[in-house]
Amino acid sequence: MNRDRANTSPRLAALDGLRLIAALAVAVFHLSVSWRLDGQSPPAYYLPDLAPIAAYGFLGVELFFLISGFVIGMSSWRRSLGEFFVSRVSRLYPAYWVCILITVAVVAILPVTGGVPISGVPEARDIAVNMTMLQEPLGIPAVDTVYWTLFVELRFYLLFAALVAFGLTYRRTVIFCVTWMIVAVIGPTLDSRIVNILAIPEYAPYFIAGIAMFLINRFGRSPLLFAIIGFSWLVSIHRVEQRVGTINPGFEVPIWPGIAIVSLCYLVVLAVALGWTDRIRWSWLTTAGALTYPFYLLHQRIGYGLIRHAQERTSLPVWALLLGAITVVLGLAWLVHRFAERPLSRWLRTMLRRAIADVRRVSAAEAAAAGSASAADSVGSASAADSAGSASSAGPASSAGSAGSAQAGSPAATRAGHSEGLQERPAGVSPSPRQPSPSTLQNASR
Repeated sequence: MNRDRANTSPRLAALDGLRLIAALAVAVFHLSVSWRLDGQSPPAYYLPDLAPIAAYGFLGVELFFLISGFVIGMSSWRRSLGEFFVSRVSRLYPAYWVCILITVAVVAILPVTGGVPISGVPEARDIAVNMTMLQEPLGIPAVDTVYWTLFVELRFYLLFAALVAFGLTYRRTVIFCVTWMIVAVIGPTLDSRIVNILAIPEYAPYFIAGIAMFLINRFGRSPLLFAIIGFSWLVSIHRVEQRVGTINPGFEVPIWPGIAIVSLCYLVVLAVALGWTDRIRWSWLTTAGALTYPFYLLHQRIGYGLIRHAQERTSLPVWALLLGAITVVLGLAWLVHRFAERPLSRWLRTMLRRAIADVRRVSAAEAAAAGSASAADSVGSASAADSAGSASSAGPASSAGSAGSAQAGSPAATRAGHSEGLQERPAGVSPSPRQPSPSTLQNASR
């Protein structure tokens, strides 16, 4: 195994490029296959050549999860739980909040009904709950159906946060991957809703394989890590067969291309982990990677509205409408990233770091106060012990005086009394309160 490559490997721009490919694949699937453009006709009617290929675009989500496992491991290494929390919240929520508002505004202006998986303008209550990203567990309709992947990501972050709390090490991360895979494979057989929710059995193999690939990238090749990736791939094949079987675009969708696509995703991300793409450092890929999140959040319902209304008012071919809608949403995603996500993320990171610093400061003050109280109690106990010792010393002398002993006040008796008192005094009666060392916050990157 090679040594830690913490500060030697360049930014993995290839992952940003893969993110863009995944987002575009999902968008093409949604805008060409998962709806009826005119409300009635299947996608193959308008796009007979593209539809059979675009039907597999939904597997871009699997690639997203694979990359997510890699990136979360890379961005969280050697960071505290507080820093992990700040990084994830400031990454997910700002763009999400803005994209919800934009989506609601567009569907109000360009409503689409018939042949779509979701329609209508969300109610104010639904919008408010969606802002928390917890609409699925709370049983509230999502503003856009693509948000289902966010709850999957949140569950992954919850599991990984438990590992971060213990401290990320190579050994602990490997144990985490193996344990999670076992639970994800066995979990569905237990018929336990809690296990199925937390273990994410449908998508756990992708996150686990991504984490293992990150470990290869950072620490070098290992037969154990390759075994984890290989087993994850085998489980993924079974999962993707189920996923392809649920697609119903109005024509037959063979399973084997889905297996080939998922296998290719594994190989490409593994190539990144092995350093074979380190020479790819095109700066535009970083920007493209930054656009994929807002683009993913915006593309579906806004794309439906743009294509449906343009088709009703123009005679442009459907492929041109599809390309135009994707271009418009990409431009909108850039505006969100540049003028909303970046400033809001900076503001949110500052607020969260300040809140965490306040919690730590108050906790340190409480610990110091508790230490001082403990020290005061110890001093009080020691004083009580001194008084008890003195009383015990005077007791025999008083008895001797009552009996008329002439030696009760003799120097020997006095020395004996002091000697007994010293023996009863507890050692270390005034310990110094333990002062906690101040913690420092490090900047958390995405």
